[in-house]
Amino acid sequence: MVINLKRLPMVERTKRKRCAIYTRKSTEDGLEQDFNSLDAQREACAAYILSQASVGWEAVSEFYDDGGWSGGNMQRPALAQLLDDVKMDKVDIIVVYKVDRLTRALADFAKIVEILDENEASFVSVTQSFNTTTSMGRLTLNVLLSFAQFEREVTGERIRDKVAASKKKGMWMGGGVPYGYDVKERQLLINEAEAVTVQYIFERYNELKSVPQLVDELAAKDIRTRTRVFKSGRIAGGIHFKTGTLTHLLQNPIYVGKVRHKDKIYDGAHGPIVSDQLFERVQSIFSENRYDNALGKKSCNPSLLTGSITDPDGRPMTPTHATKGSKRYRYYVTRTSPGDSSAKWSLPAGEIERLVIDTIAQQLAAYSGAENEDAREMEVQINLDHQTSIDLPAMSISDRRALLLRHKIQVSINSDRIEIEFTPLGREQTIKLSVEAKLVSRGSEVRLAIAPDDGPIKRDPDPVLLRLIAHAFAAQDLLVRGISSPLVNHYKQRHLQQLVRLSFMAPDIISAIVDGTQPPDLTGRKIMRINKIPLDWTGQRKMFGFAGA
Repeated sequence: MVINLKRLPMVERTKRKRCAIYTRKSTEDGLEQDFNSLDAQREACAAYILSQASVGWEAVSEFYDDGGWSGGNMQRPALAQLLDDVKMDKVDIIVVYKVDRLTRALADFAKIVEILDENEASFVSVTQSFNTTTSMGRLTLNVLLSFAQFEREVTGERIRDKVAASKKKGMWMGGGVPYGYDVKERQLLINEAEAVTVQYIFERYNELKSVPQLVDELAAKDIRTRTRVFKSGRIAGGIHFKTGTLTHLLQNPIYVGKVRHKDKIYDGAHGPIVSDQLFERVQSIFSENRYDNALGKKSCNPSLLTGSITDPDGRPMTPTHATKGSKRYRYYVTRTSPGDSSAKWSLPAGEIERLVIDTIAQQLAAYSGAENEDAREMEVQINLDHQTSIDLPAMSISDRRALLLRHKIQVSINSDRIEIEFTPLGREQTIKLSVEAKLVSRGSEVRLAIAPDDGPIKRDPDPVLLRLIAHAFAAQDLLVRGISSPLVNHYKQRHLQQLVRLSFMAPDIISAIVDGTQPPDLTGRKIMRINKIPLDWTGQRKMFGFAGA
């Protein structure tokens, strides 16, 4: 018997689909139970996957659980791991109990769907039937998530209202337990041992009037913060008080039996540790210290325009200094964040401060009254401004700064001018002034050279230029008259010949250098790099940028 065997068609194998179960719960309440909300979600999802076994669904062994994480953002460890596994082609379908377990924010939902589409994956809600591959499915999901986000926002508002109402009644609403108190049945109770330390801290600050000094004193006495042990076993605290911690303690109204909610303070349901009088004295010391710091009274070299000056890019400028030998040079430089490599602007502090003071004083002295003022008001205001214009240049730096702060001074540096805004005392109208200026390169720095139309600004003489002039005349004595000088005896012949050229500059140019009224861009580097200096004085003035040359 001959049997003809025919090749039978193979049954197409069902493609395997790897399913990852994602579960989430916003709070940690109940997670310690043997069967909690996460277990219930996972069980329902696992049953759904099992019901789809005929089409190739199978659950992966990895658990993706976010217990105690909000659905309002994507900063969740299990979700991050899940999305990474999707990108690495380890997961084909994400299975959730409800869509809001995955996210409650529309923007985050769009990001998740985009990741799934890019990796040919999808997700399923076992209690809601959706297909994210169709436009209608996406629309339905967006509508549902809109309500989920609305519910989350309403819940947040309700919680905030509840906290505000509770604090109005003086209730403690949780958070870190303040040093000096214990918590029992949601009530703050005074910890007698720590309360003694709190009282000591307030009394010593009242005497020392300095947080850093108090920090050092507490460290010397080995007084430490409270040690806290978390449920996870992590230990925090038990260290010496820091400046920030101590400042927060000294300014916390909780210690006088009150609670703070945003910018309002209410009577609390707990007992006070320090008296109202001592607490108020401490707050007044803080206020005085802030005012003194603003005026620079505690600084050896206070800067007049701190917090009131911006660079051409609109960025704030901060005071700094450089020291060469025994001389100290002050500057205002652009304040940038760490790691910012963008170009910074630099200004000599003395010149810009002198310009601001002189400009304001001249403006006040020239005040002739406003059109809408009566004669008496005009006379009083003119006398006030005139007296201020006289006193301002002669004031101490702290008094000047106090006056400028009261005048609400603002200085804006631009590429071709300096703008000054201030409001004189007794007037509501802001005065805006503008002074011409120009950019000047000095070495590797770019500075703003101040050059008003009404004549050269008087500045501190440039020590480099002064030294060059002195060495130039010493070189002339050595080469022409044979008179040696310790200033130049060690120079080589070529350098001496370069120096001697400067001794033949016009007398008014040398006088300007000695007085500090030379053009701002006339530097020692510029002079020494000029190969040929004209012998005629007119040519020299033109070359070095003197006006009227």
